Amino acid sequence: MGAGAAVTGHHDAGFLQFVDPKRKWYNNRRLIALNAWIVLLLITSSTNGYDGSLMNSFESLKLWNDYFGSPHGGKLGLLNAIQNIGSLAAYPFAPYSSDGLGRKLTVWMGATVMLAGVAVQSAAHNLNSFYAARFVIGFGLTFATNSAPMLVTEVAYPPYRAQLTALYNSLWYSGNIVASWTTFGTEFINNNWAWRIPSILQGLPSVFQFALVLFAPESPRWLVSKGKEAQALQTLAYYHADGDETDPLVLYEFNEIKAGIELDRTVAANVGWSALWSTPGNRRRMTIIIAIAFFSQWSGNGLVSYYLSQVFRTIGITNVTIQLLITGILAIWNLFWAASASFAVERVGRRTLFLTSASGMLVFFTLQTVCSAQYALHGNNAAAHAVIAFIFIFYAFYDLAFTPLIVSYTVEILPYSLRAKGFNVFNFAVSLSLIFNQYVNPSALGHLGWKYYIVYCCWLAFELVFLYFFIVETKGLSLEETAALFDGEDVTRVLGQATHEIRHDDLPDEKGSGQYTPTDELKA
Repeated sequence: MGAGAAVTGHHDAGFLQFVDPKRKWYNNRRLIALNAWIVLLLITSSTNGYDGSLMNSFESLKLWNDYFGSPHGGKLGLLNAIQNIGSLAAYPFAPYSSDGLGRKLTVWMGATVMLAGVAVQSAAHNLNSFYAARFVIGFGLTFATNSAPMLVTEVAYPPYRAQLTALYNSLWYSGNIVASWTTFGTEFINNNWAWRIPSILQGLPSVFQFALVLFAPESPRWLVSKGKEAQALQTLAYYHADGDETDPLVLYEFNEIKAGIELDRTVAANVGWSALWSTPGNRRRMTIIIAIAFFSQWSGNGLVSYYLSQVFRTIGITNVTIQLLITGILAIWNLFWAASASFAVERVGRRTLFLTSASGMLVFFTLQTVCSAQYALHGNNAAAHAVIAFIFIFYAFYDLAFTPLIVSYTVEILPYSLRAKGFNVFNFAVSLSLIFNQYVNPSALGHLGWKYYIVYCCWLAFELVFLYFFIVETKGLSLEETAALFDGEDVTRVLGQATHEIRHDDLPDEKGSGQYTPTDELKA
């Protein structure tokens, strides 16, 4: 925390002192264009959310169950886990693609592979072809989800970076909503199009990315890392300052990016996979990142996300239409709270959101457990209805942090040289936790019923204690400043020296005045 104080103290205003207060996302054509490109990247998360709800909805569809022989037990577990197994298969390759080929090309590759998987899934004639299709979707999703949030956070206009990156994972629920309500509508189709139509729609975000993402701006940090400094400066200037390469904010960003990447190159401990655990700062990062990855899936939410139909049955709700209706309403509820938290992240702060989220989840999951027990033991219908209410309130608290922050916090605390690899470890941990959930949860629910909830109550208490001691506040800092929180005063000093001379009154009145700017060096 001492290092954090040093960073905050030196960068008392950080990039904010150079931001033009008149330049807003709604009144600047280039910021509007930039944010449109960012939306194209944000919908990567929608594909993932769509799939989560899709399988939940299919499990409630009689036609789907009849067609595939009502998968249950191990078959049902594999059906939900196979996408994550596909994701695991791609993890060794995704960070090298992101760092080597570029962020946007990696997103395009992922979208292409996912489209192939969706085509096979939609035309599936047996369970094996359905398994294969979901494996391919998971494989492609790893490439897209490794690069898309990094490109968002690395290209976004600094005052909006945290909010937009937080919005990335929140849009998981946009896919969730489309899948829930599409399946709710197609339930009334009396043939196999009841499940084939929702399956086809899963590919819609990938269609847009396949057609458009190669025209999006590339990450200035990736460009600098590849020696394309002139192009990086032009990208920053074009989108962040209407093309003015002498704008104070652009110079601040450019110099800080160069200093951070150059520092990583000169410090052997900052490159390679072993670097993720080679320094105290990196070990602290990875402890937090792996923990929040598992917390995001092991907070009791996994029961609702993938096995809601089984949860419904434990409280006596067996009508398929009612199940699908509640699923659809819950998706809208989740999107509202997650998006609201995303826009509040810079105002409220990450630490406050994490601690509030964990506290609320512990309280309301405990109440959900008590009411489930009341229904199971005494047949109390009022308790069953209360379970539904507590699921909604539980998710409101979950959505304050564990939807918007787990991706944005991960990518912002990692330095550029480790960002792709560290984020890959995060996604790997999420997949491991999901595979465990998808095999263990249905079996445990079947054998233990409401008693299984007690395990999650204990785990939520542990989460709260961990977050209290480990989460570091990063509000109001640039990417480079945030990463420096974990690396001590030496890194802080390097970044400070790189940006120290950038002041409004030191800048030339016009280009070519004879004063130094980064452009002069690039043109030399």
